[in-house]
Amino acid sequence: MKLLEGNTVGIDLGTTYSALAQLDADGHPVSMQNSDGKTTTPSVVILGESGHVVVGPSPERISVEPPDNIVEAIKRQMGSKTWSKVYQGKKLTPEFISALILKKLKQDAESQIGPIANAVVTVPYYFNDLRRKATQDAGRIAGLNVIDIVNEPTAATLAYAWMKGELGRVDGNKFEKTIMVYDLGGGTFDVTVVRYSATHFRVLATDGDVFLGGLDWTTRIVEHVAEQFLRKYGSDPLADSETRLIFTQECERAKRDLSSKAQTPVNLYFQGKTLTVAVTRGDFERMTADLLQRTRDTTELVLQQSGVDVEGLDEVVLVGGSTHMPAVFEMLKAVTRRNPSRELDPDEAVAQGAAIHAAILEARESGGNSRMAQAVIKRLRNVSATDVNSHSLGVEITDRIDRAKKTNHIMIPRNTAIPHRIVQKFQTNVPNQQRIRVRLLQGEVSDINACTVIGDFTITNLPPNLPQGSPVELTYSYDADGRIRAEARELVGNRQASTEIVRDGGVTDAGIDAFEQLARDYLVE
Repeated sequence: MKLLEGNTVGIDLGTTYSALAQLDADGHPVSMQNSDGKTTTPSVVILGESGHVVVGPSPERISVEPPDNIVEAIKRQMGSKTWSKVYQGKKLTPEFISALILKKLKQDAESQIGPIANAVVTVPYYFNDLRRKATQDAGRIAGLNVIDIVNEPTAATLAYAWMKGELGRVDGNKFEKTIMVYDLGGGTFDVTVVRYSATHFRVLATDGDVFLGGLDWTTRIVEHVAEQFLRKYGSDPLADSETRLIFTQECERAKRDLSSKAQTPVNLYFQGKTLTVAVTRGDFERMTADLLQRTRDTTELVLQQSGVDVEGLDEVVLVGGSTHMPAVFEMLKAVTRRNPSRELDPDEAVAQGAAIHAAILEARESGGNSRMAQAVIKRLRNVSATDVNSHSLGVEITDRIDRAKKTNHIMIPRNTAIPHRIVQKFQTNVPNQQRIRVRLLQGEVSDINACTVIGDFTITNLPPNLPQGSPVELTYSYDADGRIRAEARELVGNRQASTEIVRDGGVTDAGIDAFEQLARDYLVE
């Protein structure tokens, strides 16, 4: 995407916290402070009266707001066609709520560095294409020219290798390193194995879960204490939305305390009754053991899929605020037989890596920003990358045995290096078939109902009296820029049709314009 006039930045749009960074003149990724003097902003939006919107409020501010006015963890809803929030008679989508967070980050950073035009925004590796489109739309609504969507582990790898002084080095020193990035944030989880040299980095394997993160650890404390309250007093404190909101904040505080303390009190007040429960780190780790095990299973699977054994890893890098939990460190130490690295700031690394990626794109297109030293620009222009697709791409076909059943036939498995192109032959299903409908799917299983339909097209005007079993050739490609192309050709009559799926956005241009105007109308603080 073409760069516009203005600053170029990297943004980590997180489930619980978001951050914005830029590469300075000396090549150091710098996290921008918000209006509160902090480098991370809570991804929380209060939809107040008279169009007054508060982004990133303090826990104290949240505690005095009606729960219906508060939107949290909107990242988990990105790409959803069913979630919306009605505010002042308008239906707000996840893209719009996320745009308000991006607008706040942009406003705060512009007070320090001037107008921001371009941004690289990060997403979990396991985001499907609909979620990525929604993220891009959010950027456009916020008034940003989103020049790329980059995967969070890729951004973290960039930050790590750049911090080490290894990425883009021009001294001719040849080396190759293999690292694993374990990224456990507030709402999502990814683990990725990456191999890199001075001039190139390549993703070997990745997996994750967009519904697993620190919020789930917090919820376990909420449920644990609430259950004791119910047993003691006979009333359920979680049935009241305001009590649940305030108590969840208390449990979030307790979870963070247990990263440095062996025990912490948790206080619950409801209907004039109070309960204080002393939660130990051991209690906490037992009640969340299954959550940690899920991340362990994924870690071991990714290592297996990457073809790298633990002795072949040069480093295990921790990213995401939830990696502060000691149990995460100990689990990874047991799996990899090494101490995971905490050299990166887990809360800022992804935004800083996005800033590096943004600077690389800037250096390639325009020769680099004039404010940057030439040595930095030269390093940036040296770097290239090979990525993999995070979800398998397939096509809907008729089952050979049960002709009434449709299944997903995977053509490009996940963790395939991209760009990638494949050609396969299929057959028509019935005699004298008049048309061929091609449905493109994204997913890992044969059940089409468990997959996402990402596109479809139809070949028409087939030759008359076409025999059953006539050959059809399907070409499927996944480009490095995220474009998915498919072309089907019926080989008897040489009829063909094709489609191209471009990550331009799930919202129409008219919808983007309307939301952009609405975002300007709201006073964001």
